[in-house]
Amino acid sequence: MATSDAVLTQILAQLESLQTSQQAMQAKLDNMVQLPASSSSSPPLSPQKGGIPIPRETSPPATPISSVTNASILATVSGGASATSDKQLTDKEREKLLYPSRVMLTTYPDQYGIKPYHLTWGATDAAVRGPVICSRLPSSIKQRNAIGAHSGSYSIYRALAIAMGTLNPSHKPDYSQTEPAISVPPQPAWFDPSKIVSFDPWGHLVPQVFKHELEELGLDVRPSIAVTRAHMKMSEIDETARKGELKVDGKILLKSHPMHNADGTVSSADPGVEISISKAAVEPVWHLPGVAERFGISEGLLRRALFEDTGGMYPELITRPDIKVFLPPIGGLTAYIFGNPAFLSDETKELTLRVHDECNGSDVFGSDICTCKPYLTYAIEECIRGAQRGGVGLVVYFRKEGRALGEVTKYLVYNLRKRGGDSADKYFKSTELIAGVKDMRFQALMPDVLHWFGIKKIDNMVSMSDMKYDAIIQSGIPILRRYDIPAHLLPPDSRVEIDAKIAAGYFTSGKPITEADLVKTVGRTWEETEH
Repeated sequence: MATSDAVLTQILAQLESLQTSQQAMQAKLDNMVQLPASSSSSPPLSPQKGGIPIPRETSPPATPISSVTNASILATVSGGASATSDKQLTDKEREKLLYPSRVMLTTYPDQYGIKPYHLTWGATDAAVRGPVICSRLPSSIKQRNAIGAHSGSYSIYRALAIAMGTLNPSHKPDYSQTEPAISVPPQPAWFDPSKIVSFDPWGHLVPQVFKHELEELGLDVRPSIAVTRAHMKMSEIDETARKGELKVDGKILLKSHPMHNADGTVSSADPGVEISISKAAVEPVWHLPGVAERFGISEGLLRRALFEDTGGMYPELITRPDIKVFLPPIGGLTAYIFGNPAFLSDETKELTLRVHDECNGSDVFGSDICTCKPYLTYAIEECIRGAQRGGVGLVVYFRKEGRALGEVTKYLVYNLRKRGGDSADKYFKSTELIAGVKDMRFQALMPDVLHWFGIKKIDNMVSMSDMKYDAIIQSGIPILRRYDIPAHLLPPDSRVEIDAKIAAGYFTSGKPITEADLVKTVGRTWEETEH
């Protein structure tokens, strides 16, 4: 306890120093920034103990952004004529129109006017749980209870659209007719704050369960999950169906509509098949105490690492310990369901699962240096077969490109492998030389989506990964059978990856591979490939 008190005292001292520095900086800004003659002056400021002042709600800007129509704001911010004047606005005037109050670098728990909207993670009722609010719009800024922004890395594009004048920042979305196309009802795991910590389980029901906050209180609350239905079309599935290895049942696997020739006539060529699916897109919403516990570290350490290693992008990770939710600027996941979605939570139904981490080069463009696309395709086929047997299939696609190291690092590793001799015994070492670690996917958060669906057991898991297997088992979901991709489906150049993984302890149903065997597995060189 003495150590904790000392650390807390040190943090408070640092906060006070930071507040003092920011007040001095604000004073300099006040002297430097001159308002344009056509703009209103900043609203009076509420007193507070420290930090950057916040405008009083009772004294709004002369022309609040929320009262300007979309047409006029788009015209003025883009530099065109305003609704009331033919004058061309400068960038500084456009900035003042968009952001009429002083620059707010951060806030503090004891600051006057700050009162985060209640949010109790894991509460059994949506009204008690409360909505996730991260908006800095005037209607919500004082009641924000989350750090970051919606849409993950795509939030940067929203900022660009607003700066360029193509988007009104106060645009109010119309969520009518957007409710989920299938039901994903509350599950017991939603109410266990330790089971789902990486996204908001209520995220797809926001317009329905937080209607009061949206319509009556005017708070900027947004969905972080969308659930819809679609048909999936893949040439690989067409080929499997043509071979007779998948049957067209008219329900899960359907015959595609006839194709047309260039002259508009109906083609006699086989149009192939398509898969009827349900799918959910999920944005990350981290409950910081739960994420920290999942990784076995303190919340303070997690916050400091997130702050420092994003270049100080989110200072409120440090200054607002009372805010426990963070929307990280990363990609989320998409869950693809084959068969009846209600069967996911039904223990009597057979469930086939593939957890797949993004590989753009293979999944989209067919690179044969890895097994990603063949594995994904095979898993989809297995999900179809399982659903046709009366069960349900699930493929969860995570945006963790290059083992969460990114595509640039991935390609640098490819260069090193090809120049240094692409043998299986050097496979993991090559990545460690570039990235300092062989894998940053850290599967501890992955099972959250399984708990969201109410999954209680997995009959078939198409995966070699011990990290994925262990994470699911440790989260309390048993796996009855796991199996890998058949050897005949592997691209020749991907044998380096597969053998290295097997030797490292990955699951295999075939012959074990020793360290001595690895030197014999060699990938092709650049010279063997036409450029």
